[in-house]
Amino acid sequence: MPEHLRALVVVLVLSGLVLVAVRPSFAALLDAATLKRWRNAWLGLTLLAFLAPNFWIFAAVVSLWLLASLRREIGVIAGFYLLVLFAVPPATIQVPGLGLINYLIELNYPRLLSLVLLAPAALLLRQQNDRWRLGATWPDKCLLAYVLLRALLEFRATNFTNALRGCFYLLLDVWLPYYVVSRSVRSMEAFKAALSGMVLAGLVLSTIAMFEYLRFWKLYGAMVQSLGLDWGFGGYQGRGGSLRASATLGHSIVFGYFMVVCLGLYFFLKEQVERPWARKLGGLLLLGGLVASLSRGPWVGAAACLLVFLATGPKALPKMAGVVAAGAASIPVLMMFPAGQKVVDLLPFIGTVEAENIDYRSRLLDNALIVIQRNLWLGSENYRDTPEMQAMIQGEGIIDIVNSYVAVALNSGMVGLALFLGVLLGNAWAVWQCQQRWPHGSPEKLLGRALLASMMGAMVTIFTVSSISLVPIVYWCLAGLCLAYTQTFRSRL
Repeated sequence: MPEHLRALVVVLVLSGLVLVAVRPSFAALLDAATLKRWRNAWLGLTLLAFLAPNFWIFAAVVSLWLLASLRREIGVIAGFYLLVLFAVPPATIQVPGLGLINYLIELNYPRLLSLVLLAPAALLLRQQNDRWRLGATWPDKCLLAYVLLRALLEFRATNFTNALRGCFYLLLDVWLPYYVVSRSVRSMEAFKAALSGMVLAGLVLSTIAMFEYLRFWKLYGAMVQSLGLDWGFGGYQGRGGSLRASATLGHSIVFGYFMVVCLGLYFFLKEQVERPWARKLGGLLLLGGLVASLSRGPWVGAAACLLVFLATGPKALPKMAGVVAAGAASIPVLMMFPAGQKVVDLLPFIGTVEAENIDYRSRLLDNALIVIQRNLWLGSENYRDTPEMQAMIQGEGIIDIVNSYVAVALNSGMVGLALFLGVLLGNAWAVWQCQQRWPHGSPEKLLGRALLASMMGAMVTIFTVSSISLVPIVYWCLAGLCLAYTQTFRSRL
């Protein structure tokens, strides 16, 4: 049996087990019909991806299916999108061109979703009079300015066709996810559905990732090849003699970043679950996925996420001090045992396994700051050709810009970085202000704390990873959720 078919059996079994196990918990968050449709959507997309003979047949069937589902899902479109987004790897293929144009665009699964799901949804949402106008908030203005700046910079050092492609990608990858998520979520029930979609995907993928870690088998690699897609990720990465799992995200650090965001959102969802064992099961699954990534940047991000959540809650200082003390006390205990010593060796800053990666990130920041100063305001398209960046070439022959903030500043300067931070920090600040006005114990307060924790965990994590794979789509969607929160609940106080 071909490898991708054997992998399909494993993926379906694991997905089915998780979806059955969490069904009672999510029954408090989603109605039975929606939960059934979402379960069928996940399993159906998985079957199509593994069984389709090529990507074009897969894309045609999925497009018809999603278009037919749009009217039915429009009330929970954010949650539906945040679920199906993670069902299939974001590998790419070139759409053939005509005549003098070699290819039209590079298409992948997330862009297919933007074309056939988000674009029609945006048009439907635009027709509803109760949506606030475009650019009505400062984060909106920052995002509009950021997209416009990036679009203009696309024309500075490439041909007209490539520049148009870059502008089109900004529409598909940045604006549509942000706009649809921020405008479609306008009630507590809609927030429950939106967060449930992403966390449900996280629970399934964390289980798959733990299987990959234990069996040393990447389950989605052969499927990507069978569809004829190009994936710069998905290879086997190890650390400390173990496989770094990635599931559909392609890279272990991207998967770990996704787990950080899901953990932050789960702080809210778990309180809606009545059964204590079910709460613990969901948390353990997400923590297991985070550990299986063996990615230290997300581990730091998860710690930041937890501390921010505690800092905004009751008895913040004692709880934060307790967590820090427990973490510090556990290290000498772990070092007493061989298995525990292996865990300590993997930890950031104090571990010894691949400590050179931390040194690389430090040198990258130092060299990048020199290059940024030369093109301070608008960056440069040729920054990789500078001596400082050439000195960062790794053994694979690439310059890995493992810092999203550095990448933005190198490409679009301090103006671009200020606008980028204006979207993320601006939304985080607005959520912090809004949630402060709600009393402890209210669901609105808890939701704001969870969104703020997720955003800060994500912002810490992207300091250690470039905006590859689904990294940017996740933080743009998270920014959209934060904006929806402030616009929805600020007016109800």
